Amino acid sequence: MSDNLLGIPETRLAVDPAAEKLDAGVDPVQVAAAYPASSLAWAVLAEDALADGDRDVEAYAYARTGYHRALDSLRKSGWRGQGPVPWSHEPNRGFLRALAALARAARAIGESDEEARCTQFLRDSSAEGARELGL
Repeated sequence: MSDNLLGIPETRLAVDPAAEKLDAGVDPVQVAAAYPASSLAWAVLAEDALADGDRDVEAYAYARTGYHRALDSLRKSGWRGQGPVPWSHEPNRGFLRALAALARAARAIGESDEEARCTQFLRDSSAEGARELGL
């Protein structure tokens, strides 16, 4: 039996060409500039800024950009505002990571409503992704 009780089909994003560049060690700033539609590139920039500990506003801006770029990609893939976006489909991870980074960055700047909304959206989109990302 499927975990998808609503019967809404999964959304599976297309392969993100930025992923190959990031995997090869190309600077995420260069990758984001070359592939500005890549939610993964923006998510990596947000995660790096959060890891630095003193770049929370920058992390929030990167994460929000990644989140919005991901929403564009999701809509192009037929997503209608709800339904599963499985972690197991690797190209979806840019969206899920950007969403998790946005929740964390919102927490860091005291935006508790945004943190709660993003955390719930992540869990609703992919429970596995939320677990993998620690939310």
